Amino acid sequence: MHSEYISALLTIPMGIVVTLKYAVCSLILGIIIGVGVTGCQLSKIKPISYIAHFYISILRGTPLLLQLSLFYFALPSLLHCKISMTVAGILCFSLNSSAYLAEIFRGGIKSIDKGQFEAADSLNITWFKKYFYIIIPQVIRNVIPAVINEAISLVKESSIISIIGESDIMHNTHLVSAQYYTYFVPLLVAGTTYYILIIIVTFLAKLYEQKMNFYG
Repeated sequence: MHSEYISALLTIPMGIVVTLKYAVCSLILGIIIGVGVTGCQLSKIKPISYIAHFYISILRGTPLLLQLSLFYFALPSLLHCKISMTVAGILCFSLNSSAYLAEIFRGGIKSIDKGQFEAADSLNITWFKKYFYIIIPQVIRNVIPAVINEAISLVKESSIISIIGESDIMHNTHLVSAQYYTYFVPLLVAGTTYYILIIIVTFLAKLYEQKMNFYG
């Protein structure tokens, strides 16, 4: 019984692969969507700007658990189709993350001195070169800390994927707890797993940030 319990506890950290799958994929897609939303926010066409602000307001103003439930339970019923756990989870986390990332990117662009935009325009520098060579490199350096925080949040928030049955860290924890009628040790193992994972992610992100600052 003791050895079986230990073996069961060791299945909890095995959910790291699933947790990272959702966190990494969602962060990448969130960045891509977030950049597009930021462009819409800063658009001089008012309806596009209003839609972007409304998009961000909805996603930031409703619980992530509610959004996941809508994607996995309500949307398939409404559209009469089946959506896999992976698709529903990544889509939900990506869209939610994009709303926060869009605000991060907008703040990064707004932090650039307006004189740089005016100087580039006065020198007749093309729009592409102005952003690609002057603005974007500065924005990237400015937003790295905030993007790191969002990545860390995604790792932790992805734990709600367990409610739809995905075998992540928390789902494995619930299985062990239900099997052995004990919660403290399995939850302690889960918490330790998340903590170590966050430390590793933070360390790697800081190394990248230092590298960017060194070359910047």
